[in-house]
Amino acid sequence: MTTLPAKLQAVLARIACAARRWGRDPADVLLLAVSKTWPAECLREAAAAGQRAFGESYLQEGIDKVAELRAMGLEWHFIGTLQANKTRPVAETFDWVHSLDRLRVAERLSAQRPLSLPSLSVCLQVNVSGEASKGGVSPAEAPALAHAVARLPKLRLRGLMAIPAPSDDFVEQRRPFRRLRELSEQLRADGLVLDTLSMGMSQDLEAAIAEGSTLVRVGTAIFGERHTA
Repeated sequence: MTTLPAKLQAVLARIACAARRWGRDPADVLLLAVSKTWPAECLREAAAAGQRAFGESYLQEGIDKVAELRAMGLEWHFIGTLQANKTRPVAETFDWVHSLDRLRVAERLSAQRPLSLPSLSVCLQVNVSGEASKGGVSPAEAPALAHAVARLPKLRLRGLMAIPAPSDDFVEQRRPFRRLRELSEQLRADGLVLDTLSMGMSQDLEAAIAEGSTLVRVGTAIFGERHTA
């Protein structure tokens, strides 16, 4: 069986290969290890192999891992659906939030972020495929929300995130990523300072990197199928 460190290195090699293919510096694409459902021991093993950024979707599970691994100095990203009544523990625990799609939630995160911590880095989740089953602000509504979020204290709007409809076709995979990149370019032209495109997962990271992704969220290719024990 391939070891976790070997899988991690294989993903990093995929990222580097895709970046070079499209004329980009591999160092400009961050790997976020999606560690939801996996025990802290697996994260510790990945961290020992050099991985520093981890993504969690389930709030209490993520909080427990942050506490258990605090001494390792890791970076924690909340990537799950964020309910307004759960913003305080997210604001107090995580370094990043990728799934922001409502101003009310942003306002609560801003008000609840402890003054002792740096500003919370946030990405707006954009529903680029128009799927009713997925969260995210529509592309048309994203600019107004982005400007409102950028004005809030204790939040730092870093960029945009998307989870497009799955496809096995490379050309089709690129379309929604291109739409997100173009939206990001529009927002930067409007004066917002953005540096992050959180897009691409295990099955489509090459297409995302081709369209300018700066952060890919990879779970299965590193840890395997979702852990349920």
